[in-house]
Amino acid sequence: MTAAEVPERWHWGQPVSDLRAHLKAGGVLAIPSESSYGLAADPRHAGGVAAIFELKGRQGDMALPVVAADIEQVIALGVDPARPEFEPLSRLWPAPLTVVLPVDKPLAAAAGDATLALRVPAHRRLRQLMRDLGFAVTATSANRSGAPPILDPEELESFLQPFHKRRSVNRPSVVIVDDGQLPGGPPSTLVRWELGDTPTPGVLEPRILRQGAFPANQLHPIPAPLPPVGASVSRKPNEG
Repeated sequence: MTAAEVPERWHWGQPVSDLRAHLKAGGVLAIPSESSYGLAADPRHAGGVAAIFELKGRQGDMALPVVAADIEQVIALGVDPARPEFEPLSRLWPAPLTVVLPVDKPLAAAAGDATLALRVPAHRRLRQLMRDLGFAVTATSANRSGAPPILDPEELESFLQPFHKRRSVNRPSVVIVDDGQLPGGPPSTLVRWELGDTPTPGVLEPRILRQGAFPANQLHPIPAPLPPVGASVSRKPNEG
């Protein structure tokens, strides 16, 4: 098998500039996370995001989760820096904890939604890679939708090879960030802070959307800014 028939591998310590150019051109990376390999694209690049949907064999109407080096990279995606969630997240991140947050600008990874699932991962080398890239990346699992996660780079190469052979002729393909065998385990915990069914004024409750590696008992209600006294309550256009 020739080198052109298998995805290129990138190793820690190699220059990041080629990876940055690859992502900006709509290419995909296979990256390590705390537990398994994931698929990374520039979340702003429609072509890169579409390539991930192609790889996973799923429709492009589901938003992709995104990982960032730090809170500053999260804010750069269009998250309001005054969001109350940042108070606990400044203490909890980095961690296998993904949080749904509103974004104020359109992103390809959001698939038309006004929110994005974001995390600062507990993987030191991955955080450094994103810091060196200068932007956050998507991090959905590197597998076909519904299949088990991939932990072994050799299995990862086999999964990616058909896509690579289809794309490599005239379109950016995929590069593997080789971190060896990964440990496996549960995915990140997914949470959204929101007003509950019987809301306490000025308090957002954590709603667990997926229990994962981060313990739910470390997630607590947080104060939320109240609307100014006398502010009108917004209504839907057809509410009379």
